[in-house]
Amino acid sequence: MSAPAWPARGGEPHGWNSRTSAATGTTRSSGRTARACTGSWPCSAGSAPADPADPRVAAAVDRVHAHVVWSEWGELPYFHGEVEPCINGGVVAQAASFGRLGAGSERLVDRLLGEQLEDGGWNCEAPGSSRSSFDSTLNVLEAFLEFERAVSTATHHVPAEVTAQVAAARRRGEEYLLERSLYRRLSTGEVAQGRYLNFSFPPYWFYDVLRALDYFRDSGRPFEARMGRALEELVSRRDDEGRWLAGVTWPGAVYFDVDAPQGEPSPWNTLRALRVLRWADAGPRPA
Repeated sequence: MSAPAWPARGGEPHGWNSRTSAATGTTRSSGRTARACTGSWPCSAGSAPADPADPRVAAAVDRVHAHVVWSEWGELPYFHGEVEPCINGGVVAQAASFGRLGAGSERLVDRLLGEQLEDGGWNCEAPGSSRSSFDSTLNVLEAFLEFERAVSTATHHVPAEVTAQVAAARRRGEEYLLERSLYRRLSTGEVAQGRYLNFSFPPYWFYDVLRALDYFRDSGRPFEARMGRALEELVSRRDDEGRWLAGVTWPGAVYFDVDAPQGEPSPWNTLRALRVLRWADAGPRPA
């Protein structure tokens, strides 16, 4: 079974500490081109086998830290982010995963906390839209989870009130998704967008129910009944040999392939789906 083709969607740093981050090179990223990495799980130690302590990984991150800037946003260094929550969520997650928390991530965390909408989520289209987006919300949740982990073990000082605000904001964001069964409209119960059932790796900033379930598994939260319909969608897409196929590849720059072609068995989707199923089996079953 192959997935259908979904259309594509078209200041000075400050900090809690006196630490600053500066870029000295000339490599520039715009909000458009940076999407190829930002928000993509292989860029984060939380999903792909990229050990931050590996000298090769550390050298690559050092090069990004020293030379990549946001050309459309005042030449800010990469780890200072830009303006969209979905992109900034990816930047914070990467900074936390690879030991690059500093003034840039502090600025972004403050910004993300201030951008949470009344319904509990986030939206890159705000303030033009007052309703949250599944995509933006999950990107920020992943960022806050990585941030909480990093500051719990790092020497980087973060005020206790900030960590408490991040934890509370993450719980509110989780409720936004759970109230909607992870993929349905709150108003009608219909599937919010068909592409939420397309499983592609890497996901970039795009939302899907496998990515959402894997986030909840990774967060340590027990499986619960409100996740049951999303889990059923996941199980229904398992092939006769117990594998999950690669979905439609999302638009964006691809420098090297990390997964199988569309419609073929996907090692990444199968890995993620199996660990979600093991986690769900340890929790209560949906009614």
